[in-house]
Amino acid sequence: MSGQSSTRIKFCGLTRRVDLDQAVSLGVDHVGFVFASRSPRRLDIDAARALRAAVPARLTLVAVMMDNTAAEVAAIVDAVAPDVLQFHGAEDDAFCRSFGLPYWKAIAMGGDPAAALASLSTFPGAAAFLFDGHAAGEPGGSGARFDWAALPASLDRPFWLAGGLDAGNVAQAIATARPAGVDVSSGIETAPGRKDAARMHAFVDAVRGTR
Repeated sequence: MSGQSSTRIKFCGLTRRVDLDQAVSLGVDHVGFVFASRSPRRLDIDAARALRAAVPARLTLVAVMMDNTAAEVAAIVDAVAPDVLQFHGAEDDAFCRSFGLPYWKAIAMGGDPAAALASLSTFPGAAAFLFDGHAAGEPGGSGARFDWAALPASLDRPFWLAGGLDAGNVAQAIATARPAGVDVSSGIETAPGRKDAARMHAFVDAVRGTR
């Protein structure tokens, strides 16, 4: 539709086929499968492979990691064939680049935002950054917000906004930070890993109503 928002949408932490099908029907741009060991939305490889078969080619599949070993990441890449790797832990640029796929680096804005932003230059290989509301060392998906106005007015590559987003605040988040995309998990759930169709629909409508 002419004039519609160009902000991309990622539904993260999908664990059920019914939720994946709903994401597809709503026309989101990206879906995220979580492999971080401490996440309540963590998928094992067999479950992820089964869900992967239902992801259409037009969607970008993002595999979310946090301090997984190189062997674990390689096994996920081989079995699940993600399009993008997203790293939330203490991984350095060389590690993130070593798997031959584009990677996004999650930046924890919930502790010391200034230090977090100062770390961006240490990830020259990142295709994008994802600014999340959790503190350093904590997994994403917590629903914690941060001050969107703390983000720089411009960056040398795209960035995504995550952390505490829902249908009620995502339009304001987009207006404040002007991200390339928004990433939601807990804001469309009734419980970790269980998405809610009405909340998913409302979130997409809220993003598409922005300019």
